[in-house]
Amino acid sequence: MSAGEAPRLLATVFSAASLSRCVPIALLVGTLLSLVNQGAVIASGDATAATWLRVLFNYLVPFCVSSAGFFGCRRAAWRTARSSRAR
Repeated sequence: MSAGEAPRLLATVFSAASLSRCVPIALLVGTLLSLVNQGAVIASGDATAATWLRVLFNYLVPFCVSSAGFFGCRRAAWRTARSSRAR
């Protein structure tokens, strides 16, 4: 991305800067959610494909939320920089 170019969603979300912040958040929150919501089922050995799909979503949702926040922050910084250059 050049200095004057608006941040692109996928390029920003999958950038090293974004992944280094969002993946640890997703791992922590996803693990906690999985333990709280599916832990007993997994520990008892009764996990089905549906259980593992729920676990997957427990990791995907916090990744998407933190990535959206990261993208929003980058976009706001770009808009601020653009408006200050226009003056």
